[in-house]
Amino acid sequence: MDYKEFEKAVDLFGIITRISKKDLKQKYLKLSKKYHPDMETGSDEKFQELQEAYELLNSYMDSFVFSFDEDEFKTQFPSFTNYKNWK
Repeated sequence: MDYKEFEKAVDLFGIITRISKKDLKQKYLKLSKKYHPDMETGSDEKFQELQEAYELLNSYMDSFVFSFDEDEFKTQFPSFTNYKNWK
């Protein structure tokens, strides 16, 4: 995978910043219905491109390394920032 392929996949799915795997799958299912070759707006090339993009993004999300520091936690869960047990 190179960054250009990654960027193309992100653009295809319309991802702006963050997305969960569940939301990615929902976008994939919606787009796959639109681009399926049996549909009026579909095509073999676009459907294949969509499948490859989904696999690439899914693979990226599976291999993502999480940071367990305080700043990352606060970014991911801003509502816990003032939690009484958090130092």
